[in-house]
Amino acid sequence: MVDDAVLSEIRAQLEGEREHLRGQLGELVPGTETSLTFDENFADSGQVAAELGEAQALAGPLLTQLADVEAALDKLGDGSYGRCEECGRPIGDARLEAMPHTRFCIDHA
Repeated sequence: MVDDAVLSEIRAQLEGEREHLRGQLGELVPGTETSLTFDENFADSGQVAAELGEAQALAGPLLTQLADVEAALDKLGDGSYGRCEECGRPIGDARLEAMPHTRFCIDHA
């Protein structure tokens, strides 16, 4: 199992990733302070709709990744971090190092 020093590093990495993802989402989700702006009166409303659709398509995977990061941080807090959600066995250290927000061991990925 992962020792306390490594868990501290993982927590810092996950917190940094969470802030990075929130920043990216803030640029993509309309109505936020840092979001992209689209001129609703632009003559080519089809282009605006396409760009909004593209922003939403990009936001979907980021939201999923953010949820995984936040779940990993919750697990760090409750002591269940590093266990596969499918089988309950420990996730390998190398996998956790490569993907600290992973929910599954390599066998169930």
